[in-house]
Amino acid sequence: MNRQTYLAKNEEVPRRWLQVDATDQVLGRLATRLALVLMGKHKPEYTPHHDVGDFVVVTNAERIRVTGRKLDQKHLKRFTGYPSGLKLTSYRDQMAKRPEKIIEEAVRRMLPKNKLARHQLKKLKVYSGTDHPHAAQQPEPLDVTTI
Repeated sequence: MNRQTYLAKNEEVPRRWLQVDATDQVLGRLATRLALVLMGKHKPEYTPHHDVGDFVVVTNAERIRVTGRKLDQKHLKRFTGYPSGLKLTSYRDQMAKRPEKIIEEAVRRMLPKNKLARHQLKKLKVYSGTDHPHAAQQPEPLDVTTI
C-alpha cells in the first residue's frame, strides 16, 4: 500500500477555461469564488505550493453589484511614489472609467501574498462587455453560486 501523499505538478494538471457572467453578482462573493478557482481549491488534486487553478474569463464587469453605500464610501488606493502621492478613486468613479479594475483588485486581495499568487492572477481575464478575445479557447460556463 502506497502511503505517500500525492502532490500535483504544474505540468500534470489539465487547465480548463471557464467563463463567468458577473451580471447582478455581489462583488465580494464573486471575488471569493473566483479566487478559489484561480488557486485550484475546487479540484481534488489541489496542492498549495503549485499553480493548479483554471483560467477564468469574467464578462459584464460593469453590471457588478455592490451592496450598501460602498459605491461612495469605498475607494481604490494607489500611490504615485512622490511625497503625499496617495490617489483615491471612489467605486462609483471607477465603475464609470474602468469597472474591470474593481474585480481584479478584489480578487487580488483574496489571493495569498506571494509570487505564486501573481502567476495565478495572470489567469484572470476581466472584460466590461459580453465580448472577449478568448473564444478560441472555448471557455465553459461556470455557475459561481454552486462553488
